[in-house]
Amino acid sequence: MSVEYLPIVFFLIALFYSSVGFGGGSSYLAILSLFLTDFYEIRSTALILNICVVTIGTMVFIRNRVFDMKLFWPFLVMSIPFAYLGAQIRLSQTEFFLMLGSALIMAGIFMLLRFAKKKLDSKKFSNPKKLVLGGGIGLLSGISGIGGGIFLSPVLNLLKWENARVVASLASVFILVNSISGLIGLNVAGTFKLHDELTLQLVVAVVIGGSIGSYLSNKKFNLKFLGVLTSILVLYVGLRLILLHGFGVKI
Repeated sequence: MSVEYLPIVFFLIALFYSSVGFGGGSSYLAILSLFLTDFYEIRSTALILNICVVTIGTMVFIRNRVFDMKLFWPFLVMSIPFAYLGAQIRLSQTEFFLMLGSALIMAGIFMLLRFAKKKLDSKKFSNPKKLVLGGGIGLLSGISGIGGGIFLSPVLNLLKWENARVVASLASVFILVNSISGLIGLNVAGTFKLHDELTLQLVVAVVIGGSIGSYLSNKKFNLKFLGVLTSILVLYVGLRLILLHGFGVKI
């Protein structure tokens, strides 16, 4: 695939991921790794694109009154500092992609297990449990260079916390605050780098795709079906990263 087709590909990624409350950071990282050689440029670009997509999604969820700060604040208060710290941890490119691939495979499996159940019921969490989950996933998001919603959402779905649309709205806000925190961490560590011309093209593409996807996410679509499709995509991306960077096998 030639680099001039990247905006089209990223438009589709943003459209699909934003429809279930994600930013698409994992797929941005995987695809950018095929075209960019600078590891830190890849991480920085993915975070910028994440922020663009989930900012739109967050605004849509707030406008439609799906977002509820009373439910969400414990997840966010611990995730922000841990995402900042995680972004400053230096990994080799191979270590980074192997860690990311493993995490994505686990996230995909959790999503499939959750959506394989016939009844999508829900239950409440205590604030200490929310703090622990938020902090742990915030750290992982900072290290991996993505917002963390793709890790948080399947865990919450598997643990039966609230309904799918509420989880999607939390994932969107979670990705936003952690991506901003991670970006600050990269800047402080001196590892924030961008390919200006390419980044601008991709930003325009994901903003358009994210706007359409966020609109669809607040309509009456089959969220279980979208969840299964997303989990399959996450599994594929994770498996591809491990095979490529661990064994040199391309799929």
